[in-house]
Amino acid sequence: MQVQQIREFGGTDVFETAEVPMPEPGPRQIRVRQIASSVNPVDTKLRASGPPIAPALPAVLGCDVAGIVDAVGEGVARFETGQAVYGCAAGVVNRGGGYGEYVVVDANLMSAAPKTLSWRETAAMPLVTITAWEALVDRCRTAPGDHVLIHGGAGGVGHIAIQIAKAQGARVTTTVSTDFKAEIAHRCGADETIRYREEAVADYVERLTAGRGFDIVFDATGGSDLATSFAGARVNGQVATIVSQYTADLTPMHTQSLTLHTIFMLTAMLNGVHPDHHGVILGKAAGLVAAGQMAPRLDKRRFTLAEVAAAHAHLESGDAIGKIVIDIGDEARRQ
Repeated sequence: MQVQQIREFGGTDVFETAEVPMPEPGPRQIRVRQIASSVNPVDTKLRASGPPIAPALPAVLGCDVAGIVDAVGEGVARFETGQAVYGCAAGVVNRGGGYGEYVVVDANLMSAAPKTLSWRETAAMPLVTITAWEALVDRCRTAPGDHVLIHGGAGGVGHIAIQIAKAQGARVTTTVSTDFKAEIAHRCGADETIRYREEAVADYVERLTAGRGFDIVFDATGGSDLATSFAGARVNGQVATIVSQYTADLTPMHTQSLTLHTIFMLTAMLNGVHPDHHGVILGKAAGLVAAGQMAPRLDKRRFTLAEVAAAHAHLESGDAIGKIVIDIGDEARRQ
């Protein structure tokens, strides 16, 4: 089978097309004929930096999986050959990656694919959906009436987070940088948008919450500014972030009695801690899709398996608007 493989960690030029043996599923695994995958920031970081969580070289990257079950290992009862599935189940240490024609994955990380989405949309969903769900549903317990602030509402995680928060009955405000991104956020269901470059935190907290602060603040930007999130939260409020690998002053968190949740959705796959919960999340997300409450936004550029390097470069350029998808099977290319 054909894959995009790397033999060293580094820039986008490390990708090469390679022929490798067809993998066989072991106990509780399934083999998926890949129709599409996607590019996430973690994929580019693994390519550039390597260990500790990158697969051993030569490696195939790509966390997101979307395709047809091609073979079923011993002990798998939830899936059968020919079934459409999706999940975030690949591309890290001790696992094959999604940038190939076939991939073997743990069945408990997977879910039946949403029936109303295209293959390209399906491939865009897993990692960002699990991340936003863990932050807003599992950790922060978003409930009807909560006022949620999402930093980066037009981003890959952010635009899905808006839809999940709205599905939980929350009022959703999000920060954006441009009118175009504000339009994207509103289409996803945001009630208000904030131009963060033009309005200070104290000003929008006063304007939108009468100075009280937001019940939940979710930083989905992948940046390094916890201080802004702390400043936006109410006393006894909650803050969640997808990146916390930097030094930050936690004094505001202490003085306001805030709860901080750090979200790294690959933890379950890397450590084997309740990995079946990811399959459950994706099943519930498929229900939201069927109800018309969730859909991903895709970047307008298209890439084939042979163009993974260009797709990584596009994400790193900062010019992408929406999820970047890799077309692998003919079904994706026809969409």
